Amino acid sequence: MGSKLGVLSGRFTGSAVQVTAAGSPLAGVGGAALVESTAGVFLISRTSTSAFSAIDAVCTHEGCTITGFAGDTYVCPCHGSRYSLNGQVTGGPARASLRRYNTTFTDGVLTIAL
Repeated sequence: MGSKLGVLSGRFTGSAVQVTAAGSPLAGVGGAALVESTAGVFLISRTSTSAFSAIDAVCTHEGCTITGFAGDTYVCPCHGSRYSLNGQVTGGPARASLRRYNTTFTDGVLTIAL
């Protein structure tokens, strides 16, 4: 299972979700978090000083919210499906990848384009 992801609140802006990175698990490269918003839940990982990976946090197997993180792999707590940082299935029972989202990072705020 790995460790449980920290949970952050995202602000839905109509066409995007915004998250402040400072003071959160996303503050440093290699950090990851579960972002909850009225537009959905997202798995976010910081891949470099200015780049992030953003994918759906709902497992494609049976719809559980993915809350685990082990190294560079997201782990579903319900049946153990594993996903890479870019949403590709690395271990079943899930067969379908998670949806990916484009991101931008400006002035410490991560924007996830919906």
